[in-house]
Amino acid sequence: MAGTVTALVVQKRNKQRVNVYLDGEFGFGLPLTEAARLHKGQFLSDAEIAALQERNTAESAHERALRFLSYRPRSAEEVRRNLRDHDMPAWAVDEVLARLERTGLVDDAAFARFWIANRQQFRPRSPKALRYELRQKGVATDVIEAALAGLDAETLAHDAACKRLKRLQDADPDTFRRKMGDYLTRQGFAYSLVRDIVENLLAERETMQAREGADSDL
Repeated sequence: MAGTVTALVVQKRNKQRVNVYLDGEFGFGLPLTEAARLHKGQFLSDAEIAALQERNTAESAHERALRFLSYRPRSAEEVRRNLRDHDMPAWAVDEVLARLERTGLVDDAAFARFWIANRQQFRPRSPKALRYELRQKGVATDVIEAALAGLDAETLAHDAACKRLKRLQDADPDTFRRKMGDYLTRQGFAYSLVRDIVENLLAERETMQAREGADSDL
């Protein structure tokens, strides 16, 4: 495949990539940053072309990883799986992950904190459930435990229940116990904790209803 560069043409659909022509025929594509080092009339040996194609593979893997990260933070293992699923070679995957970790775009400790904070805000879960989710995403045990340090299961369970209260505000006590209990159990909270939270909320609701009734009689 060795040959002389006869044209360097920026791709119409992606201005950050360049088509390299050798001896008048299309040879291969390159990122603009790599193509900028070439010039018309330059002879490329087979070894030089192979090296350029490796750089192209590495840059393609990096661009794919950046797109994957653009939706939300990811664990290193999530990025690794995504690149493997798109048939990126192992050496390119390792190189991209090292690059992303150096720049802080992939950081499992920061990811674990993000995941827990996001769950607390939108869908509170037990430390046990959070631990399971983070393990599924390939986060190391010591990183998970550091991120979970200081979290209180009772507080998390109470927060989760409060987010569910509106849906059950008109439920009778038995229905409230069943539906709230089932919900908290699905979030990974222990039965004894769930029972206490549910009974406390029922007692609070009864007290509030009694006060409202007394006020209405005035």
